[in-house]
Amino acid sequence: MAITQRTFSAEQDKYLMSALARQCSENNLHVVDLPYRFSSWAFDNPENISLWFDENQQLVAWAALQTPFWTIDYVCHPEQESHLHREILLWADQRAQAVQKTPYERSAWFVMVFSGQNNRIRDLENAGFKCQSDVGDDSWSKVLMLCSSQIPVKIYEPRSGFIVRSLAGESEVQKYVELHQSVFESKNMTVDWRTRTLQHPDYKSDLDIVVESPDKRLVAFCICWFDKNSMTGHVEPLGSHKDFRQYALGRVALSEGLRRLQSLGAQNIFVETDNYRNTAFRLYESFDFQVIQDVLIYRKDYETD
Repeated sequence: MAITQRTFSAEQDKYLMSALARQCSENNLHVVDLPYRFSSWAFDNPENISLWFDENQQLVAWAALQTPFWTIDYVCHPEQESHLHREILLWADQRAQAVQKTPYERSAWFVMVFSGQNNRIRDLENAGFKCQSDVGDDSWSKVLMLCSSQIPVKIYEPRSGFIVRSLAGESEVQKYVELHQSVFESKNMTVDWRTRTLQHPDYKSDLDIVVESPDKRLVAFCICWFDKNSMTGHVEPLGSHKDFRQYALGRVALSEGLRRLQSLGAQNIFVETDNYRNTAFRLYESFDFQVIQDVLIYRKDYETD
């Protein structure tokens, strides 16, 4: 079978990439939340994304070096994976070296894989990636969790003076970015990235939830994504300012996000988070999310100046 490869070239490619992820959703960690990831500044340089097509010009695989997340995101059609997966990893390795000494450089790149994807794991290890689940104090793994709409959402009202509402469009993007950067202690979120999420066709303003403090500051957020074709939702991202965490505003924002997703008809709602040692894990458990996949994290280091 003749496979052709090319660089990302237009916005239309994103729709093809999303469609492929939905087609084989059971193999992928990110599906419904791809509009969020596709809006990142990694896509400012098309060379960071590669697409593979079969002889009928049908997309069968794609990969992206997602510098803001430090990850290599990719999707491959199951029927093509046995011979394309190693090629995807080779492309990613070459691209990781090519972006050295540029804003897209990272000293390490990570790949997320379900614990049962043994063929992917074998290829990753052969390509020099190392599992991070048992490396001492810095051990790291994740889980994919699911909440069914059959379970009523637990409602949590905010403390008096705090308001739960939707983001006020582009006029409030700068305030959101400042909050996001503070919560995650990183400058990776940018105004351009956040603005692009608002402009994406799959964005729903009602699912872009913030909590406002009595002094009119944004202090918590919960962005949710909804796919009407599969009637599924995804929570990404969620956070609250460290100075206000005693008020459990992340829980309040999540409660509202889940309620709004269910009102849209979401049958299943997904979230990705760190494993049982993480506070977020316990929060999602309190909303009846259950682990459906253990996610292993594989790392490969690169020399940087």
